[in-house]
Amino acid sequence: MLTVFIRHISSLDSAAVRPKSSFPTKQTVEINAGKLNDGTLMAIKVLSAQSEQGVREFLSEIVTISGLQHENLVKLYGCCTERDQRILVYGYLENNSLARTLLGGRNSNLQFSWKIRTQICIGVARGLAFLHEEVEPHIVHRDIKASNILLDKDFKPKISDFGLAKLFPETITHVSTRVAGTFGYLAPEYAIRGKLTRKADIYSFGVLLLEIVSGRPNKNRRLPAEQQNLLEVAWTLYEKGKLVQLVDNALDGDFDTDEASRYLKVGFLCTQELPKNRPSMSTVAKMLEGEAGVDEWAISKPGLLTDIMTLKSSSSAPHASSSATSRTQDKSSSSESTNMSHATMTFSSIYDRN
Repeated sequence: MLTVFIRHISSLDSAAVRPKSSFPTKQTVEINAGKLNDGTLMAIKVLSAQSEQGVREFLSEIVTISGLQHENLVKLYGCCTERDQRILVYGYLENNSLARTLLGGRNSNLQFSWKIRTQICIGVARGLAFLHEEVEPHIVHRDIKASNILLDKDFKPKISDFGLAKLFPETITHVSTRVAGTFGYLAPEYAIRGKLTRKADIYSFGVLLLEIVSGRPNKNRRLPAEQQNLLEVAWTLYEKGKLVQLVDNALDGDFDTDEASRYLKVGFLCTQELPKNRPSMSTVAKMLEGEAGVDEWAISKPGLLTDIMTLKSSSSAPHASSSATSRTQDKSSSSESTNMSHATMTFSSIYDRN
C-alpha cells in the first residue's frame, strides 16, 4: 500500500484547460503533488468522473499502463477510488509538458537547445515504437500531442495520459470507433471515418515533430490566416525549397541545418494523407537517429487540417470525447499556487500485486 501526503497544486476545470474542439467533455481534472513515506515526489492525477466516459477512460488508463515499463512512458505507482473521484499516482516530472514549456511562449524560462529537441523527438519515437511494436497486444495511444509529453529534470520525454488508448491484438488490423483526440493532431482517415490504426498515432507524432522543431503550436489564430496552420506553412516552405526557415528562431541559428531539414521531412512522411505511406514508429526512430535514410521521393502533400475540416463541415460532427489540455492555458503562467491540504490517502500499489 502507498500512503501519500498531498500538497495541492491546482484544480483545473475542463473548460479552462482544454482547447476548443467538437469533442464535449464533462470531466474535471486536478493535478496535485504528493510524497511517499520515503520522500519520493509523486504526481497525483484526480479525475472527478461525472460521466460514464470518465469511468471508461480511468479504467482504460489503469489497464493500459499498469504493466508497462519503458523509459519514455510515465510510471504509474498506484490508484485509488474514493466516492465519485478516481485517482492515479504517477512519478513526478519536474519540467512539466511540452505544451506548457516549449510551446508556452514567454511564460517558461526553460531553454530548449537543438540537442534537447532532438533528444525529445527520439525519446517520444522510441516510446511509441514500444507501444506499437513491442507490447502485446499492441497499443494505440490516440492522443499524442504536446500537452501529453511530459519532461523530467533532464528533459527526457515521457508519454502520458492513456485514457483514450486502444489495445490491438496481433490479428486486428484496424478498429472502427468513435473519434476522440485533439483537432490538429487527428489523422484524416480517423477524423473522417473513425478508422483507427497505429498509423493514426504516427500522424499525430508527425505534427508534434513539426511543433518541436518550429517551436510553435500546430494552430495559431493570432497569426494571419495563411500562417495559422503549421502543416500548411511547412508544406509551402518545402515547395519553395526554404524548409529550414521553419526552424524556431529562438535557436538563433544554433542548430544542424541538415539534421533539422531531415527531422522536418520525417514529419512530412508521418503526416502523409494515406496511412500506408506513413513509416512505422521504429523506422521513424531510426530516421531521426540517422540510422536510416529519408526517402524524399516518398514525400507528398500531407493530410491537412483545413482539408479535414472542409470535409467534416459537409457532414454531421462525430459524437466523441477529447482529453486535451488547452493551448490557451499552456500560454498562461506555468507557476501554480501551492496551498497545503491536510489529506493523507492510501492507494493500492501497482507493484505490490502478485
